[in-house]
Amino acid sequence: MKKAFCTLSLITLFSFLGQSTFSQTSLLINNVQIFNGKDEKTITGNVLVVDNLISKISTAPIATDKSGNTKIIDGKGKFLMPGLIDAHWHAIMTANTLEDLMEGEPGYAFIKSGKEATNTLMRGFTAVRDLGGPSFGLKKAIDEGVVAGPRIWPSGSIISQTSGHGDFRSVNERPVSLGGNLHHSEDIGGATIADGKDAVLVAVRENLKRGASQIKLTAGGGVSSVFDPLDVSQFTLEELKAAVEAAEDWGTYVAVHAYTDRAIQKSIEAGVKCIDHGHLMSDASLKLIGEKGVWLSMQPLDSAVRAGSSAEQKQKKYDVAAGTERIYAAVKKYHLKLAWGTDLLFDPRANSKQTSTIPLMGKWFSPFEVLKMITHDNGELLAFSGKRSPYRLGKLGVIEEGAYADLLMVDGNPLKDLKLMEDYEKNFVLIVKNGAVFKNTIK
Repeated sequence: MKKAFCTLSLITLFSFLGQSTFSQTSLLINNVQIFNGKDEKTITGNVLVVDNLISKISTAPIATDKSGNTKIIDGKGKFLMPGLIDAHWHAIMTANTLEDLMEGEPGYAFIKSGKEATNTLMRGFTAVRDLGGPSFGLKKAIDEGVVAGPRIWPSGSIISQTSGHGDFRSVNERPVSLGGNLHHSEDIGGATIADGKDAVLVAVRENLKRGASQIKLTAGGGVSSVFDPLDVSQFTLEELKAAVEAAEDWGTYVAVHAYTDRAIQKSIEAGVKCIDHGHLMSDASLKLIGEKGVWLSMQPLDSAVRAGSSAEQKQKKYDVAAGTERIYAAVKKYHLKLAWGTDLLFDPRANSKQTSTIPLMGKWFSPFEVLKMITHDNGELLAFSGKRSPYRLGKLGVIEEGAYADLLMVDGNPLKDLKLMEDYEKNFVLIVKNGAVFKNTIK
């Protein structure tokens, strides 16, 4: 991690702060293999960035003004692609252990999250869909240039029923509805316990008020949670429909944590537009997802668990991981809209592996399909938030004129070797977000 912070030099920092405090210079990247995020074939050409958008892409030389305000980078034939997008991230929870969040000083946890946001950007991720946690303040700090980090599509607190996947209380702590107090996880905005239609409506509307771009509910059991077995379904159909209606009233959608048929099929019946995980579903649910045009956001999970996991949690993780092979193998059969995310949380030491699962996807998909998924396709899912999307000036996940200048240069061709994506410190030689250069080690 120390190398990543050394790369963020004073020049880089001034370049970043310049977006809001100084006149913006243009950026011209010459002589690169351009992968636009959509097409398998690359072109050798040049890319001009003006302010924070891609202004021109050309195979011919691009003329620049003579004012000296254009920074020119010789790409030396290296591979230029859109910045990476993680469609299932927890910006606060992944920067901290569960103990940090539940028992520690909140200020400490949030400061750690700022540092981890910079690490995330230095791993090549220029955008993330945050699927639960108090990330609104971090997002604002990033957008204002207080700290470097990726664009964040925040969900706000994880909305969970009592005893659900987002219920972090101990067994002896009573819910508010039974005379108890708000749990610390609720106080800091990490979770909201909502039972009944009215409570769900309030929870959804509260997140939307704070700036949520999409809503996250836990519709089924989970691995890391204590009280809910994997097979259980959470929230009634009425509660799920209430969440969907409240989100759609604001022009956005509901995503749910769900692994099993009952949780998935009930969620789709309620109008949910994105299923996150789904590793234990049957072909019937896969077919339904395809027919309804619902997004499936998955991870190539293994059976590893974080330190301190119980025997039951270890078994749950093994069961979920065992379903990975079958689901990925069936995705093309049912023509699913597939997104990719990592869902790392509560183990900051594991965050350095954020890009490590990218090569694993090569077991089921071609390198082109993988790169398209983690750029263009994930960008399409981000845009699914409609007018609640916090960044709507340009497209994301593509290199095209008018798109945001979120760019990643790789030393080598990942269309031929996905393993290049694993060693980001060595192979990611240029990182640009919103037109500003955050890393440049081109030799």
